[in-house]
Amino acid sequence: MNSEYLIVHKSVLPDCYERVVRARELIRTGAVREVSEAARIVGISRSTYYKYKDFIFAPSENTACKKAIFSMLLSHERGVLGRVLNCLSDKGANILTIMQNPPIGERASVIISADITGLTEGIDAIISALLSIGGVERAGLLDVE
Repeated sequence: MNSEYLIVHKSVLPDCYERVVRARELIRTGAVREVSEAARIVGISRSTYYKYKDFIFAPSENTACKKAIFSMLLSHERGVLGRVLNCLSDKGANILTIMQNPPIGERASVIISADITGLTEGIDAIISALLSIGGVERAGLLDVE
């Protein structure tokens, strides 16, 4: 098996995973302002929330994985962001938003949201392709919808 991701029915998983998703949703919708409050409401510790928050995603009810948010750390050199965008486009992603922070210490963090409906490869392959680009120091998946 080449993928790092699995689709698993929640009935076979520990209860805390679903609670992490619920806590993240409370924060996302603005129902609560702080992680500690969300964790308390759903009945988990803050450390449990932080341990799993970047690894557990719930697909929306009507669609499976149409949007993804990628986080990257790029070296501050000409053309790196362009190569990243070309890579995502070549793999069938449609860029929705790009948020780039000013470079600090010759590195810039970038968050890209993309419509991934038309992907020609899996998420693992996309992240591997991003990591193979010169100047991409880190790449990962933050969330999917």
